[in-house]
Amino acid sequence: MKLTYLGHATILIEMDGVRIVTDPIFRQRVVHLNHRHTPLVPKIDAVVISHLHFDHMDLPSLRMLPPATRLIVPRGAARLLRRFHAVEELGVGETTTVGAVTIKATFALHARERYRFGPVADCLSFVISGSRSLYFAGDTALFADMAELAAHLDVALLPVWGWGPTLGHGHMNPREAAEALILLQPRLAIPIHWGSLHPIGLGWFKPRFLFDPPHDFVRHAAQVAPTVKTHIIDPGHTISLADLLSS
Repeated sequence: MKLTYLGHATILIEMDGVRIVTDPIFRQRVVHLNHRHTPLVPKIDAVVISHLHFDHMDLPSLRMLPPATRLIVPRGAARLLRRFHAVEELGVGETTTVGAVTIKATFALHARERYRFGPVADCLSFVISGSRSLYFAGDTALFADMAELAAHLDVALLPVWGWGPTLGHGHMNPREAAEALILLQPRLAIPIHWGSLHPIGLGWFKPRFLFDPPHDFVRHAAQVAPTVKTHIIDPGHTISLADLLSS
């Protein structure tokens, strides 16, 4: 199993012969945000989308994919994706398969609207299982029922920040993401949702929110969940989970 961090909440997951991308952003600008890392569009078997917010469901990025691309999306999102021929909606607790990999939709505590008074769909996280099990949190606040997911997770991909100098409701900061490890009990935790998106113009000043959150998360995790390994993947880099989980 390999993971490539493409930036923000976009991860290429390669497991059991299947290639899945989460919440894809493949372009340099999203609404009023710049994307510091613009990855090439990878060859994939399926896309998983956690919720409707512009920094997670970016329609221009999705249009870079062939119309036959399989999209696995929250219930209520398909009406925005009529260009695609293979859109599958999931609700909390529902599952689907991609090759030998099972994808289960789980609850996420986050705003459901794409924008104020705009389209509404469920907010999801996903447990992706094959020879390994992986939790992709998407974007969520900390909630007690995360403990229900703690059945032999190998990896947790946890958001530790956002795209600006402050966080609104429905997000985890580095300390809260570390506290989530107490509930989830994965073997390995990897911080995501940091360092790629920022308001136009701010990147020149190299603000701390682009660099510090994953390191703060690792520090807090060592304090509150010392049995869980942590690893930071820099955007654009790939890791082998076999190497990390066997060490």
